[in-house]
Amino acid sequence: MENTIDNAYGGLVEADSDARWAFGTGFDDPLAGLDVAVQAGVDPAALAAYCLMLGDDALVMAQRLAGWATRAPELEEEVALANVALDLLGQTRLLYARAAAADPAVVPALPDGSPVPPEDRLAFFRDPDEFRCVWLVQPPHGDFADAVLRIAVFATWRLAVLEELRGSVDPVLAAVAEKGIKELRYHRDYASRWVVVLAGGTEHSRRCVEDAVGDLWPLLPELGMVDEVTAGLVATGVAADPQRTAERLHHELELLLEDAGLAAPTSHVEAHPAGRTGRWGVHTRWLAPLLEELQGLARAHPMGRW
Repeated sequence: MENTIDNAYGGLVEADSDARWAFGTGFDDPLAGLDVAVQAGVDPAALAAYCLMLGDDALVMAQRLAGWATRAPELEEEVALANVALDLLGQTRLLYARAAAADPAVVPALPDGSPVPPEDRLAFFRDPDEFRCVWLVQPPHGDFADAVLRIAVFATWRLAVLEELRGSVDPVLAAVAEKGIKELRYHRDYASRWVVVLAGGTEHSRRCVEDAVGDLWPLLPELGMVDEVTAGLVATGVAADPQRTAERLHHELELLLEDAGLAAPTSHVEAHPAGRTGRWGVHTRWLAPLLEELQGLARAHPMGRW
């Protein structure tokens, strides 16, 4: 009798194809179909720098979430955390591609013939002081309560940013925002539900959430700080206003803490002074080891085809 069962693996990699699900080759242009011309009156270098800021936030947060593989309390939560990380990686790729299209000079140079596309070069071949991610995404996650609170804070803030960017004069940023908003609403709702559940659970789970609030709140003032690049792009209608999005973040966090029966810290020391934060390339001690882990394979084989 003839075997008619399909081979589930046979079509994953064609014998004559270079396509691989890894860095190096075989990816379509992530901005295909979009007009990547920089609008008149917009500084291409500033636009690229702003896209790198948003992309770096997402990349580092995704890498932190990847550390939960095999460590989440339940398989369902492990899958949920992995999906959040994958969504953020998708946003990263679009934002890095936009940065490279706006200002090719930001893309790290590699030997001639390297197959690594621009967005991968930006992820794997920049040093820590070239990254512009906020401190919120950099520290290792402690326990599960810390992880879900961090996701809730990050997603609420980033959602406010992307909802403003939906009206950006840069059509690529507007398109990226439109796609990312749907993802971030899920991230926010998923994590916020867990914050409320843990705060209303056992004495131990509540104490874990309270400790996470105490650890994260000193990092929040940075999210409302305005650097020169962003200020210029806000004025030209490209970027979201950090002060306005931070105000919305604090309002929504007040509602979340109220639902959880928690109080925000009434006094705390800010973790960083103005001008000495991630947007200025000043980072915590945790970023360099995280990037070393993320970038090690690519840097060891810059000409690799996978």
